[in-house]
Amino acid sequence: MLDLSIPALIIGGVIVVLLIAIVIWLISIYNGLVRLHQRVEESWSGITVQLKRRADLIPNLISTVQGYATHEQGLFERVTAARSKSVHAQSPAEAAAAEPELTSSLRSVFAVAEGYPQLQASGNFLQLQQELSDTEDKVQAARRFYNSSVRDFNTKIRVFPHNLFVRSLGFSERQFFEVNDPGAIAEPPRVQF
Repeated sequence: MLDLSIPALIIGGVIVVLLIAIVIWLISIYNGLVRLHQRVEESWSGITVQLKRRADLIPNLISTVQGYATHEQGLFERVTAARSKSVHAQSPAEAAAAEPELTSSLRSVFAVAEGYPQLQASGNFLQLQQELSDTEDKVQAARRFYNSSVRDFNTKIRVFPHNLFVRSLGFSERQFFEVNDPGAIAEPPRVQF
């Protein structure tokens, strides 16, 4: 028969309680990382929704302007190519790289439009311009939300003691949505009347 003394039982009980506490702590860390990872994914989805909305508006804008400025075919091709790069971006880095080119192309379209007073007075053009401006604002808001989610997620991964084992759980830091040339996207494209 096994003779267990009271101190051995107490030590065994303390060890079991400590192991249970460690398991609960690890589960809470893991669940917190999963929640933050999901928030990052959700916020990236918000950016892609707004970029898609903008990309859907661009063909309408181009066709409206094309009716007035048929000799600007090269400009329309550049806008279409820039739109394609933006739509097919798969990561924050790819999307950030496509942004300045698309914004610059749109500014060129609006610059051409300034030479056509009938176009500037067109209700269709004005509505597209307003929707595009509104979408640009939503893209900026979605980028801010995404970057704050990435900041929270990356911070959780980097802090001690999480940084000792989170990579073994399958988590790694995410990229911020950063544009290489912030001046290129500082303002949404607008027509100056």
